[in-house]
Amino acid sequence: MSDESRPSSSGARTAAVIPAAGRGVRLGPGAPKALRTLNGTPMLIHAVRAMAASRAVSLVIVVAPPEGAAEVRSLLDAHALPERTDFVVVPGGQTRQESVKLGLDALPPEYGTVLVHDAARPLVPVDTVDAVIEAVREGAPAVVPALPLADTVKEVGPAAAPGEPEPVVATPDRARLRAVQTPQGFDRATLIRAHETVTADVTDDASMVEQLGLRVVVVPGHEEAFKVTRPLDLVLAEAVLARRRLNDGF
Repeated sequence: MSDESRPSSSGARTAAVIPAAGRGVRLGPGAPKALRTLNGTPMLIHAVRAMAASRAVSLVIVVAPPEGAAEVRSLLDAHALPERTDFVVVPGGQTRQESVKLGLDALPPEYGTVLVHDAARPLVPVDTVDAVIEAVREGAPAVVPALPLADTVKEVGPAAAPGEPEPVVATPDRARLRAVQTPQGFDRATLIRAHETVTADVTDDASMVEQLGLRVVVVPGHEEAFKVTRPLDLVLAEAVLARRRLNDGF
């Protein structure tokens, strides 16, 4: 492993950054997506608890809407959270990248492993969180949980005119494709360097590390770590919670 791709050894503790400053327009008007409720509890609280469920995570940094940091702090104070985990709220930026960077800026120096987790993935199991952390600690600069695709995927070109069908230009080999989830895990120095170097708009932090030419690896994701973006996803999430209550007794 080259020096620049070797994770830093300074700081062995793990923190999670949860960017929660977006409005979630695909869920329709109303409260920001992270504050929509599942079983009466905001999605953000479910996501925070999912990160804190890992005994390796001792700090969770929530990046709130720029004008809503006080509201989010009150929200965290109003819900039962593990006492062994510290929780910090910082105001976010105008984009997800800006918000993650602001979360990283609030990270104390003793934290060498960083998770970045979507607030809209409230039901990720703790085993997935632990698998990501373990892979980073074993030497991977960046780790993503992911699932094989169930559907055949088509690459399409632009339609000849608005409203016309889009032409298929390729069918990628599904066996080599993965649907990526969060939390994504990083060596702290690698993630900071990525945010300082990559300025192009990206959809996840791992792709920023890819642009540095560093190694990103995949660990198995989980079907319950889906992203809640549409009204139907809320129905599915409620069903998962109902099953968990039945199986776990709460």
